[in-house]
Amino acid sequence: MKILLKNPTIVNEGRSLVADVLLKDGLIDRIDAAGISAELADKVIECSGLHLLPGLIDDQVHFREPGLTHKATIASESIAAVAGGVTTFMEMPNTNPPALTQELLEEKYQIAKHCSPANYSFFMGTGLHNYDELMRTDPKKVCGIKIFMGSSTGEMLVDDEHLLAKIFANAPTLIATHCENDVMVKANLQKYIAQYGEDIPPQFHPVIRNAEACYSSSKMAADLAKKHGTRLHILHITTQKELELFDNTIPLKDKKITAEACVHHLWFCDEDYHTLGNQIKCNPAIKTASDRDAVFAAVLDDRIDIIATDHAPHTWEEKQQVYTKSPAGLPLVQHGLQMMLEKVKQGKITLEKLVEKMCHAPAELFQISKRGFIREGYAADLVLVDLNQYYIVTKENILYKCGWSPLENTTFSSTILYTFVNGEMVFDNGNLHAVLAGQRLEFER
Repeated sequence: MKILLKNPTIVNEGRSLVADVLLKDGLIDRIDAAGISAELADKVIECSGLHLLPGLIDDQVHFREPGLTHKATIASESIAAVAGGVTTFMEMPNTNPPALTQELLEEKYQIAKHCSPANYSFFMGTGLHNYDELMRTDPKKVCGIKIFMGSSTGEMLVDDEHLLAKIFANAPTLIATHCENDVMVKANLQKYIAQYGEDIPPQFHPVIRNAEACYSSSKMAADLAKKHGTRLHILHITTQKELELFDNTIPLKDKKITAEACVHHLWFCDEDYHTLGNQIKCNPAIKTASDRDAVFAAVLDDRIDIIATDHAPHTWEEKQQVYTKSPAGLPLVQHGLQMMLEKVKQGKITLEKLVEKMCHAPAELFQISKRGFIREGYAADLVLVDLNQYYIVTKENILYKCGWSPLENTTFSSTILYTFVNGEMVFDNGNLHAVLAGQRLEFER
């Protein structure tokens, strides 16, 4: 179907302008400020007063399949993603079994091929004994290699500096890291268990997983990358101290070390544990308001390169357990764009900067082929938003399989109206279409 979007305000590459956009054969066929004839389209959508953004690219999600499908599935969470304007996701390897072989990794691609309305890629997982498998990773077909340098268990926790040095020296593609010093975290945890037992008040989570633990591990990763010339991407930065590790004096395309901020670390702070408790328990922890504000400032001045969600669902029952048993992570992929649009309304970030950090920069950072921009000849991955239509998060409109959100009862001042993936309408005005529009990402590396 050829779809014509009439008169949207296009937000793209640092500017906003009103123009018609024709979608044809999965691509953005034509962009014309002078207008495009409705006769060229099978369907015309009047978009006056609406804003057209490139579809969001979320470089960090946990969709829990295989093995943890009581929490989420690739199908359920990719549906929530497109309802949130996310047209492309990159999913993490800590499933059950973890994606530690090329064969297990490929199985995840095959699942997505048969169920995902969004475009997809999956990180290859790093373990203590899969070095040869890592070296088989195809940089043109896989988004990257994920290393848990903290906050994992067993085979997937890799904090041995000799093994890390070997991987950093020889990795065939980008390395993405979760950085926390587990030795420090475990020592802190034991202190609070001695005081409170298993039922530690959640407000101590950012004290247990503190800034020192984050900085120690992030610095180790950055030092290894500098030593070996590695292409390193450090995920979910949460502290002011870590920001000294990143540079904003060179263009993104020339950076060897990049960083990500997540929407919950830009939204919540440690004061929110008193009302939300384990609902917002995540690793690395949500920290102080001053840390939050410093990370936000680093997003604006380009020390931090992209904004993502780290969508990590667990069941409500799991999250209600005592602190030591309640799993870390919160579901966010459906609401990340609205959270950041609220920051636009508050004057904290411009709409153009939001698009840069959630659409353009992820495409450039990961070298994704022909996505992330509104350009003729690029994939028609697009989202239409109404910046003046209120939206209340309720149990009825939460699409995560886990069925809850820490944002329940939040009123957003913007609404996502339409999402297109490869030129196909997968979401419109609250209605989801059973369209398997998603494609496997390709990388220009």
